[in-house]
Amino acid sequence: MEQSSHKLELMRRIAELEKQERWHQDVEDDPETYPLMPDQVDYLNEKLSSKIKNKIANIAGARFFDKMIAKRQLIVKEVRGIEHFDAVEGGRIVTCNHFSVCDNYAVWVALREHMGGKMLYKVIREGNYTNPPKPFGLFMRHCNTLPLSSQTATMKKFLRAFKVLMERGETVLIYPEQSMWWNYRKPKPLQDGAFTLAVRNKVPVVPIFITMEDSDVPDGDGFFVQEYTIHILPAIHPDATLSKNEAKEKMKRENYEAWVKVYEEFYQKPLVYGEK
Repeated sequence: MEQSSHKLELMRRIAELEKQERWHQDVEDDPETYPLMPDQVDYLNEKLSSKIKNKIANIAGARFFDKMIAKRQLIVKEVRGIEHFDAVEGGRIVTCNHFSVCDNYAVWVALREHMGGKMLYKVIREGNYTNPPKPFGLFMRHCNTLPLSSQTATMKKFLRAFKVLMERGETVLIYPEQSMWWNYRKPKPLQDGAFTLAVRNKVPVVPIFITMEDSDVPDGDGFFVQEYTIHILPAIHPDATLSKNEAKEKMKRENYEAWVKVYEEFYQKPLVYGEK
């Protein structure tokens, strides 16, 4: 198979970013964005228009991704550890490694029968909301997404909405690596955000790590579609005996260590950066 020059360039960039330890930089050229103002987002879908768009977007999104699954363009091979998700009551954060625009739907496939009729909320970057990549604009804006913002007033609104969601017993997906590296199999060092929110709201984090194997299906770019095994790991709870900063750091460390353990056991090799 002839391999896409674009994908080969992505792989080259990823290798270079890994060597430089620039873990949180996206490998793709992100679209230009503009500041998200408070009146431009309805985090809790309180307006009638937001409710309607949310319903339409979720139906369209499910059809889009389920069609990919039917065509084996998205393959969830196995889900392991769903009992760890079921063991948590009330609001929770799930964290996941980020390597594809489809990985959030893979998480949803793993969890949807265990959500008690609730939807999965997703924290996304500002630019994916204000100037979303095609053809995902409808999904990025209206499929229960929680965009971050460079504007303080908007972030205050985000934090208030997040608190309400946790009190309501919702589940929010956060990518603590921050960056998306195409089909990158290793866990990357984590950012603070998910764990700061967990400590602030006194809710657990349920780590999810997705491992990949080549399928026998070509993806159109000269590579094979990846088969996902979704590993759901035991919940990590904030330690109330520590300061907020110490509790946040402890949760972040434990999440990363849990991911590394899955990586090393699944791929049967130690985690080493700077090597294939």
